[in-house]
Amino acid sequence: MTRLATDPGAGFADPVLASQSVFRGVMDALARPGSIQTLPANVAVSGPGAMSPGVAALVLALADHDTPIWLDPSLATSETANWLRFYTGAPLADDVAKCVFALIGDGRAMPPLTQFALGSDEYPDRSATLIVQIETLTEGPPLVLSGPGIRGTTICRAGGLPANIAEQLATNRTLFPRGIDLVLVCGTQLISIPRSTRVVMQGA
Repeated sequence: MTRLATDPGAGFADPVLASQSVFRGVMDALARPGSIQTLPANVAVSGPGAMSPGVAALVLALADHDTPIWLDPSLATSETANWLRFYTGAPLADDVAKCVFALIGDGRAMPPLTQFALGSDEYPDRSATLIVQIETLTEGPPLVLSGPGIRGTTICRAGGLPANIAEQLATNRTLFPRGIDLVLVCGTQLISIPRSTRVVMQGA
């Protein structure tokens, strides 16, 4: 029986077109940090277990056999591992410092950013990208973002992140061109906070 894209645990119905659409959404988010991007309805995927549709779509579009993935405890199930292997071929990393992508289902408990691969001055692309599943993109503590891709400043209100995320992101910015890129996902919406973005808590 052919599985549909809306079936639990299924992949893209049209892998090529869907991957292109998701990739464009991610690139738009990275180019305009803090702006909310909505993935097209035709790329919606029911991921395994607690994985949200947006996270599942990003993984299918971005991951492959050359991109080790680390799963936080909330997503680290045999169901998720089997789904990732089947649809992406990506190996699973046991060490947060050795992953290309980290999938974070519980943003409040995610490891400190400095524990992930930060790249080097010669190879800044050898750093990790964190895909973080969060509760809201509109009602969290206000973070003021500025830098490339932002006219003046913009406010990010992502809920479900560590209490000290502003301090962690400020430190991350000082490492540029090294550092972590974050993609925050709520349902099928996402925003990015790349390493080039300056972050402060509003009122700080």
